[in-house]
Amino acid sequence: MIVKNLLVFACFFHSIALLSQSYAPAASQTGTTAIASNSSVFIDWASNVEVERGFVNIADPSQEDQGSVYASYGDPSNAIGMVTNSAVSLGDGGEAILTFDTPIANGSGFDFAVFENSFSETFLELAFVEVSSDGVNYFRFPSHSETQTQTQVGGFGNLDATYLYNLAGKYAAFFGTPFDLDDLATNPLLDKNNITHVKLIDVVGSIDPIYATYDSQGNMINDPFPTPFYSSGFDLDGIGVINQQSLIVGEEEKHRISIYPNPANNFIKVESEVEINTVEIYSTLGKLVKTYENLSQYPTLDISNLPKGMYMLKVNSAKKNSLFKLIKQ
Repeated sequence: MIVKNLLVFACFFHSIALLSQSYAPAASQTGTTAIASNSSVFIDWASNVEVERGFVNIADPSQEDQGSVYASYGDPSNAIGMVTNSAVSLGDGGEAILTFDTPIANGSGFDFAVFENSFSETFLELAFVEVSSDGVNYFRFPSHSETQTQTQVGGFGNLDATYLYNLAGKYAAFFGTPFDLDDLATNPLLDKNNITHVKLIDVVGSIDPIYATYDSQGNMINDPFPTPFYSSGFDLDGIGVINQQSLIVGEEEKHRISIYPNPANNFIKVESEVEINTVEIYSTLGKLVKTYENLSQYPTLDISNLPKGMYMLKVNSAKKNSLFKLIKQ
């Protein structure tokens, strides 16, 4: 009877373990969601990046590697354009914000993919992914980690991709972890068809509550920790765009709104067949730099105090918000 009960319990816990392997496997296995970097589904890549490095070891902020207490491997520019396996390390809890010449849109299936530079399918350093359509309000993809939290995964430890969901770094180098904007709840502060910013936040994989980070279900996320080297934390190699907003407005819209001259020096003219509420100008990093209100139907806008460069001009009308590229000479 004791043996029989032990067998029952063993089968029960084995079933639980199998049930907990809920998600897609590594890139080399059947059923994976990994997307190769040379896939034709990618139509664009990130064009700008800002990085805020984290510590090489958040549990010991005085620890240095290569002369710095912060991660220092790679240049931020390594995250721009197509992936090359030359990444930038974020460090423990470090962040990167990437922007795009043309915003990401919510299309059919996955909309973009994030690439890390892991040398294997089991040494996985993870990151949260957030998106924004205004550069101010960010929304995090719901994530889930089923990795056990009783024993710390060591600095050179291994993870199983089938335990991971909506966490960047799930796949090895040259294989992107894809994200679907439909996974995000509807929110008036997020325009899923106009994603201008993607933020990566390194997962601190410690299971010490002092330093731990948590998935959307409140579970600690256990990943290799500590990694007290200048390449500490998530190593960002790039973001590939699958679905993109068209900045070429439709024929009907062309007849309703136009801006000129473009490129421009000191002034631009906006012509619209519908009432304009406001016009906003954003930097390529999504920062709102100028707002025009109380406009006539054909306003002339003074841009003389803007530095030379490329901007995104957003015309907010009663019927539709339209986005244009603007070049200030």
